Parts: sequence; C-alpha cells; structure tokens
Amino acid sequence: MDGNMLEQLIERYEMATFSVNRSLHVILRDRMPAQLTIEQYGVLRYIESRQLCHSSDLAEFMCVGKSAITAIVTRLVDKGLVGRKPDDRDRRIIWLYLTPEGKRMVADCKAAIGRMLAGYIGYFEEKEALGFIETYEKLAAVMAEDERRNRE
Repeated sequence: MDGNMLEQLIERYEMATFSVNRSLHVILRDRMPAQLTIEQYGVLRYIESRQLCHSSDLAEFMCVGKSAITAIVTRLVDKGLVGRKPDDRDRRIIWLYLTPEGKRMVADCKAAIGRMLAGYIGYFEEKEALGFIETYEKLAAVMAEDERRNRE
C-alpha cells in the first residue's frame, strides 16, 4: 500500500472512530442506570464473561492500574453488584464474582444496549455486518498481540 493511501485510510479511520466512540459513549451513558458508570458496566461485563476473576485481570483488560480497579470494584461491592471471596487453597487470592443483583443489572443493560445496537446494525446487510465485525475483531486481536509483545 502506498504512503498516500495509508495516510488517507488513517485519516478516515481516526475520524470515523472518534465520531462513533463519541456517539456511543453518549448513547451508552443514557442507557446506563443512574447508579452505574460505563466503566463500571465494563467491569461487570468482564466479570460476567469469566464468572470469576482477579482484580489484576480486570486492570489488564481495562488498561488501568490496580488501584483504579480497586476503587471501581469497591464501589460495585458497596452497591451489592459484585462480591469478593477468598480462594479455597490460597487465602491471599481474592476472586470477584457477580451477585444476583449484579447479574440482573448486566442482563438489563445488555438488553437495552442490544436493542440500541440492533437498530444501527439493521442498516447493514448481513454480509456487510459480518464482514465489519470480523475485520474489527481482527484489528482487536492484532492490537492485543502487539500489546502483549510490548509487555514482554
């Protein structure tokens, strides 16, 4: 790919990404329950996808420090959405899990977000939507691999 084409693609990507992220942030914020931030929802979704996880897993996933995750998790524990339990074999290890209320909150938010995204995805033909998602997942995988290599 020549330099001019690459530059044009980067410009288009930056503008589209900024526009989509800004719009999604506003839309998601409006669909979050009043007591939940988008970051807290991200933590809940991560825990839901793993059933159990450690704070260090969350910090790595969210690309933030462990102290930031501790603050977010503490707020979620205080709200009754996340629980902490020590590992049976090593009491130094603390597992995070969703409480029944946390599971309900995630299900409600997922349903609202799903309805909203379905409206946008509905503008595309199935083949277009599938191609977009596969390409976006490939970008995410390449970026995650690059990030992993840079940590080593």
